[in-house]
Amino acid sequence: MRATVTAAALVLTLAAGPALAAKAVIAVTALESGSSLGTIEAVDGKQGLVLKPKLFGLPAGPHGIHLHQNGDCSAKEQDGKLVPGLAAGGHFDPKGSSKHMGPWSEGGHQGDLPALAVNGDGTATDPLVVPRLKVADLKGRAIVIHAGADNYADEPKPLGGGGPRIACGIVK
Repeated sequence: MRATVTAAALVLTLAAGPALAAKAVIAVTALESGSSLGTIEAVDGKQGLVLKPKLFGLPAGPHGIHLHQNGDCSAKEQDGKLVPGLAAGGHFDPKGSSKHMGPWSEGGHQGDLPALAVNGDGTATDPLVVPRLKVADLKGRAIVIHAGADNYADEPKPLGGGGPRIACGIVK
């Protein structure tokens, strides 16, 4: 009887397959128009978080992309002007480092993501590997795409010099 129960448990375990990896699909919208720009799928991988963008309608070239503290893509007032996406808050920084040093540095905040490469036709599909994050870290936060490239430093401009926020997606 015991062998039968053990064998049945083994069959059920094998039939269930491997445990499902954590996953999130983030809908990304243009901050100015509110139009859809596609999605970013986030999954946990062996080397960290893997972001798989399926984006379109973006300006060609490299773009800074960050995990922001708040799951809110709305505009917020700054210096008397509404700034698109400002409600997303600052970069995700659970250790309070206040340093912008790139996704591979242990000394900087964890909101820095590898650069998003946008092709000449406005699409971005190259995966990004983020070694210090997992899908669980994204929940309730926003992923923000900036107008320009990110140099992963606070000099000569703060926060990598990526410029204005142009697109955003909330991680649910």
